[in-house]
Amino acid sequence: MTNPKIQPELYPIAAIGERSKGTILDHLGIEITEIGEDFLCGKMPVDERHIQPAGILHGGASVVLAETLGSMGTRLLLNTDSFVGVGLEVNANHLRPVAKGDTLYGRATLVHAGRSTHIWDIKMSNDAQKLCCISRLTVAIIPNPLAK
Repeated sequence: MTNPKIQPELYPIAAIGERSKGTILDHLGIEITEIGEDFLCGKMPVDERHIQPAGILHGGASVVLAETLGSMGTRLLLNTDSFVGVGLEVNANHLRPVAKGDTLYGRATLVHAGRSTHIWDIKMSNDAQKLCCISRLTVAIIPNPLAK
């Protein structure tokens, strides 16, 4: 796999949103906002579904946004009739709290696209465009278990 590129024209954001109905993306209000050749952007509101008892964004919710963007990016790079991407490792460094009522914005950028792994760098910021979380996702590329 040499320098794969997402073809944004093949993936209408509205269709991705429709396909996400009934999933964790729908439940948490995650939306894809932009797709480029080597990146995806999305956003997630911070409301009562996302906060910890201290009233700020739960770190796990940030990780859900990060893994969503990176995993979806891998999906858009694969022939899913033959292969699927599954999360292998994710980490997150939470740099500042995000308050209820704010929005978390994420941008996942492809760092490495090999035959067996993809690595994504995900940076997340708040409404004031201040960096709140940095995450890295490694996706394993495996044969599609549903392939015929």
